[in-house]
Amino acid sequence: MSKIWFWLVLLSVVVLIFKGPNLVISEMLSSSKSAVELVINLWGIYAVWLGILEILDKSGLSEKLARLLSKPIKFLFKSNNADANKFIAINMASNILGLGNAATPSGIKAMQKLDDGSGKANFSAMMLLIINSLSIQLLPTTVIGLRESAGSANSSDIILPTILSSMLTCAFAITLVFLINKLKRKKKQ
Repeated sequence: MSKIWFWLVLLSVVVLIFKGPNLVISEMLSSSKSAVELVINLWGIYAVWLGILEILDKSGLSEKLARLLSKPIKFLFKSNNADANKFIAINMASNILGLGNAATPSGIKAMQKLDDGSGKANFSAMMLLIINSLSIQLLPTTVIGLRESAGSANSSDIILPTILSSMLTCAFAITLVFLINKLKRKKKQ
C-alpha cells in the first residue's frame, strides 16, 4: 500500500510541476492554513469534552455510569470484567456525545481488558469494535463543530438524521454479530 501512495504522490507532484509550478506552493500553503484553522476550531470542543470525561473518571462517576449501563453491557458484551465494563461505558458515553476521537483511549483500554490472550478476537472484542465503529450518537458534536467552522447556516440540523441513521446501522450490525456468533457456535457442534 505504501508503494501505491508513493507513486500517487509522486505522480501528483510531477503533474503539478508541469501544469503549474506556482500552484504547488500556494495550494500547500492554503491547505495547511485550512488544516490549522480546523484544528484550532475543534481543539476547544475536544478540550471541554475530554475534561468532562476526565472529571467523570476522577470523581467516580464512571463507575456509576458503568453500573447504570451494566445490564445492556452484559447483554451485548457477555463480559463480567468490571474494569472492561467501566471502560466500555465511558467509550459508549463518549460516542453517544459524538466524540469519536475522545472515545478512543477508553476503547483501547476496554479492548485490552477484554483480550483473552488467544490472539484472536473474541465475541466481546468484536462487539466493542462494531459498537465503537457504528456508535449511536445523540449529539454529534464533532460534525456540528466541523459544519460550524465551515460556515453552515444551521450546523445542528443534522441531529435527527444522525440519531436515526446511527441507531439503525448499529442495531443492524449488533444483530449481525449475534447471528455470526450463533452460526460459529453451531458450526463447532
